[in-house]
Amino acid sequence: MNHELLTATLSLAGRKHRDKGLPCEDSSCSVTKNDVSVICLSDGAGASQYTHAELGAKCVVQTICDLMVRHFDAFFFDVRESVVRSIIVAAVQSELTILAQENSLPGMDCMSATMLFCAVKDSRVIFGHIGDGIIAEVTGSGIQMVTMPQNGEDASSTFFITLPNAQDYLRIIRTTTDDAHAYILMTDGLSDLVYDHSKMLIMPVVARLAELACLPTGEKELQLSQTIRSYIIDISPLSDDASIGILYQTGTKIPDMDRIPSNKEYCLRDTNDEMKAVQLEILPRVRKAKEIVTQGITINKDKEKAEENVSVQTTSTENLHENEPQNTINPEPKTIGSLVFLFVGFGVALIFFLIGALIFKYI
Repeated sequence: MNHELLTATLSLAGRKHRDKGLPCEDSSCSVTKNDVSVICLSDGAGASQYTHAELGAKCVVQTICDLMVRHFDAFFFDVRESVVRSIIVAAVQSELTILAQENSLPGMDCMSATMLFCAVKDSRVIFGHIGDGIIAEVTGSGIQMVTMPQNGEDASSTFFITLPNAQDYLRIIRTTTDDAHAYILMTDGLSDLVYDHSKMLIMPVVARLAELACLPTGEKELQLSQTIRSYIIDISPLSDDASIGILYQTGTKIPDMDRIPSNKEYCLRDTNDEMKAVQLEILPRVRKAKEIVTQGITINKDKEKAEENVSVQTTSTENLHENEPQNTINPEPKTIGSLVFLFVGFGVALIFFLIGALIFKYI
C-alpha cells in the first residue's frame, strides 16, 4: 500500500535571542523531489566565537536536502558506511568552506552547527545525526527513539559537522519504514523539554505534535508555531531556539495517545563501565595474540632463510662439479601460500600494534 508523505518544518527564535533582537541560529528545510522526501534541521553553535552560526545552519540544511534528493540510492545501498559518512561530511564542509570564502570569513569554524536529517524513498529511509537534539519514530503502538542526543563532557557541549573528525561522530541509520506512522526531528531547544534522558523517555506530546503535519499547509504551520511558542519558548526568558521537522505517512495507524507512557523507571548507568575499562580488559589477550603472530612471522622468516642457504650451497656445488653427475637435494621453492602468510602476518601484527598503542594511550 502506498502512503502519501507529508512534511512540516519550523524554526523559531528562543527568548534569549528574540528579546535581544538577535537572529534565530536554528534552521530547517524540507524538500520533495525525485520521489524522495527529506527534512533536515541544524542548530547553529551558540558560543561567542561562532559569529555566523545561523549562516552555517542554513548552509547545512540546504546542502543535505539537495544531496539526498539527488543521490538517495547511492547513500542507501553502498555497504561501506565509513564512505557514506565521509562523503556526507565532505559535501557539507566543502560548501561551508566556500561560503566562508565568499563572505570573507576566517573559516567554516565560525559557522559550526549540528545536523539531523531523515530522507524517505518508497519504503526506505536514511537517518543522519551529529550533535544534540533527537530523532524519534511514532508507530501505531507509541513512540520510540531513533537517535539520542550526542553531548560531550557535559550537557551543554556537543559535536558539530565542522569538526575535523566529524565522520567519527556522524550516525547514519539505513532501514525501512515498516509500521512507521511519522518521524519527528527536534533540536535541543525543543527536545530538552520533551525528552527525559535519565529515563530514556519521550513525552506523549511528541506524538500529538506529529498529527499537526496532516493539517492544510497554512494551518499546520500556525498550529505548530502557536504550540511551541506557548509551551516551550514563552515559558522562560532563557529559552533556546527551537526547530521541529515532521515526516508523516498518511494511511498508517495512529497510536492511542492515552496509552503512550508518560513515565518510566530511571536508566541507571554504571559509571565504571567505560571504553577505557574495556580496552584494559582485553589488553592481555591482545598482547598474547600479538606474540603469537610475531612468533609465526619469525618462524616463517627462519624457514625461508634456511631454504635460501640450501639454495646457495647447491648452486656452489653445481659450479664446482658442473661436468659431474649430481646427487643433490633441490630446495623446495617458495610457494604463494608462504608469501600470503607472510604478508597477512605483517598486516595482523600491525593491527595489534595499533590497538596496543591506542590502549596504552589511555593507561
